[in-house]
Amino acid sequence: MTEELFATDAYLRSFEAAITEVDRDGGRVALARTAFYPGGGGQPHDLGTLDWGGGPVNVTRVKREGGRIWHWVDAPELPGAGAGLAGEIDWARRHLLMRTHTALHVLCGVVWGEFAIPVTGGNMEPGSGRLDFPLESISAELGKRLETRINEELAAARAVVVEFLGRDAADADPALIRTAANLIPREIDPLRVIDIVGLDKQADGGTHVASTAEVGAVRVTGTESKGKGNKRVRIQVVDAPA
Repeated sequence: MTEELFATDAYLRSFEAAITEVDRDGGRVALARTAFYPGGGGQPHDLGTLDWGGGPVNVTRVKREGGRIWHWVDAPELPGAGAGLAGEIDWARRHLLMRTHTALHVLCGVVWGEFAIPVTGGNMEPGSGRLDFPLESISAELGKRLETRINEELAAARAVVVEFLGRDAADADPALIRTAANLIPREIDPLRVIDIVGLDKQADGGTHVASTAEVGAVRVTGTESKGKGNKRVRIQVVDAPA
């Protein structure tokens, strides 16, 4: 099992760890602990470097397989299991993803507050993302209204809190209905929950900023119909936080 340092400290940029497994044919190593987010929930995996003594090598891919998190590295040779190393996250990219992910949760909360509908799909890249909703119609005017409401919530500097809830408590919490928590495998217990206090609360494994004010500002860059009962809202993070 890999200890997931990012799950409790999204601001951790560097760490030390031991290699637990080596896949030489695949060019990858599994670690005892890592700050690299392996991707999931629409958020891409982190990039960065690992250094086991010969200088930093680039991490090109990260993926969770079972309880292990594998790191693909651009290195001609790999050390053996048990070797120690230092890891460094590409912080500029990670922080922009954190801001983007939190902005998407704010969009989710704003839409829930007005329409009481869940998210049906989503994806993001550093600085931009989209969410899909089961709306019957969508317009540029609605996009403008959502943009105004999102930026109001960002400026409100709402705290973004990470919680871990026992599965029974999570399944019984009506605030988590937006994420269809009952679709998450029962063996995942406790559930990690992101609470934008007073606005949005949902099970989530990704990385977020600590306050909505840290996102900066957001622009709605597009509204699209993807078919009956499936409408898409695209956003972009446009201002760096102060």
